[in-house]
Amino acid sequence: MNQEIFQMAIAFRDARQWRPFHTPKNLAISISLEANELLEHFQWLSSEEAVKTRFEGIKEELADVLIYCIYMADTLGLDLDTIIKEKLQKNEEKYPVDKAYGKATKYTEWE
Repeated sequence: MNQEIFQMAIAFRDARQWRPFHTPKNLAISISLEANELLEHFQWLSSEEAVKTRFEGIKEELADVLIYCIYMADTLGLDLDTIIKEKLQKNEEKYPVDKAYGKATKYTEWE
């Protein structure tokens, strides 16, 4: 994670004294709410139509999701680079290229 962006998000939060409100529960709710606002841009449209007509809104909602993820990581004392690398390693084990290539199914559905 770009440390400059991470610190900008934290400085924004701290300048407003919002840290006390950023409990893990509240942040998980906020991430979910913002993800649903992102999803709303795609409702009743194809992916192509949504991106073509609602691109700015999609960008803003995606940014909101990511900002709340930064806040969650900070609140829990997690390093985003580390947890992403760890998760990608787990996914590499669950979804090896030779089994997952070109498939959209979950690994538990494979024979």
